[in-house]
Amino acid sequence: MKAAGVKAIKEELNSRSREELSDLCLKLSKFKKENKELLTYLLFEADNENLFIISIQEEIDLEFENINRKSYYFIKKSIRKILRNTKKNIRYSKKKQTEVELLLHFCKKLKKFDPSISNSIPLTRIFDREILKVEKILNTLHPDLKYDYETEIESILEL
Repeated sequence: MKAAGVKAIKEELNSRSREELSDLCLKLSKFKKENKELLTYLLFEADNENLFIISIQEEIDLEFENINRKSYYFIKKSIRKILRNTKKNIRYSKKKQTEVELLLHFCKKLKKFDPSISNSIPLTRIFDREILKVEKILNTLHPDLKYDYETEIESILEL
């Protein structure tokens, strides 16, 4: 089956009744976990972005505590999983400030991680790549926010 385009889906949704839309959303949420997570964000968390950021940061903290530290191979796999989950949550929000906050928190946790990431080239590259992404996003933000985040990046790099 070939998926319809966004325009066609939008037109079809506009022609449906409120009850049909509700049923479609419920069916969509039962189909895949990510759909349910997106609906949860849109319905319950989109109104309070700060609370959403805090909850994701706590999730990142918890995942960092549960990393298997037996070898750098397992550490790398776990770090990539944490980053993948973080980016998934960033996609739900689509706000640049939220993206910067979450990526900076991830980088801070990664930099403080024990054993040190400086002993692993792949982990160092992940860190450097995410810092570069944050710096690129900062160019689109308000100058006051940009300054605040730049000082935070400097403090992370000094760790």
